[in-house]
Amino acid sequence: MVLVVVPGVRAHACRGRSRREAAGRCDPTPPGHPVRVSRHTRRGRTDSSQTDGSRADGSRADGSRTDRMSGNRPAGGRREDDRTQPDLDDTTADAVGKLSEALEWVERARGALYEFHQLSGRADLILAEAISGLEDAGHPQLAAYVRRELHGRNVLDGRWTFQIIEEYDDIYYRPFVAVDEQVRLRLTGGRRHVHEARMKAQERARAGRDLWGPGA
Repeated sequence: MVLVVVPGVRAHACRGRSRREAAGRCDPTPPGHPVRVSRHTRRGRTDSSQTDGSRADGSRADGSRTDRMSGNRPAGGRREDDRTQPDLDDTTADAVGKLSEALEWVERARGALYEFHQLSGRADLILAEAISGLEDAGHPQLAAYVRRELHGRNVLDGRWTFQIIEEYDDIYYRPFVAVDEQVRLRLTGGRRHVHEARMKAQERARAGRDLWGPGA
């Protein structure tokens, strides 16, 4: 336990003066109320270290570090769980991987569909500017012709691009995602990328690297 003095009124006389003036003219121990303050934080912890031996900045007494977000620790500490599903046969793992790979291509197709949607929408906005430009330039008949033939036109029978995306999502994309998830739940416990995890483990083992540890 230590005594801490809470400054009183006389302490204000030192404010605004230089250190030299304060050292010669101000009472270094102004009157106040002594208060007992504990040097320890709650539960017996100090502010310089944690119960696991690491400091607040993540460093440890031996110079190593610990990642508090992922739970990964340096050599000798807890590592990422093995994601290779060693109890799963290779044929099943490859088949599940193929299904997920197919879904990845579906994701790319969906992205291309959104690109088509945005490109078409941008073209429609520029078309409106062109129509206004023809009108401003004194060509109202041509402007009316362009508007009548192109403005607001469906890109497919009865549909704009947003409707195409909605149908694609409802009829194809979402069922594909659901099927992939169900297959993984039944065969890999829901874990994703088992095939890729095995590739990672094999390549790192051949290179003499830590299979699941942190770092490169």
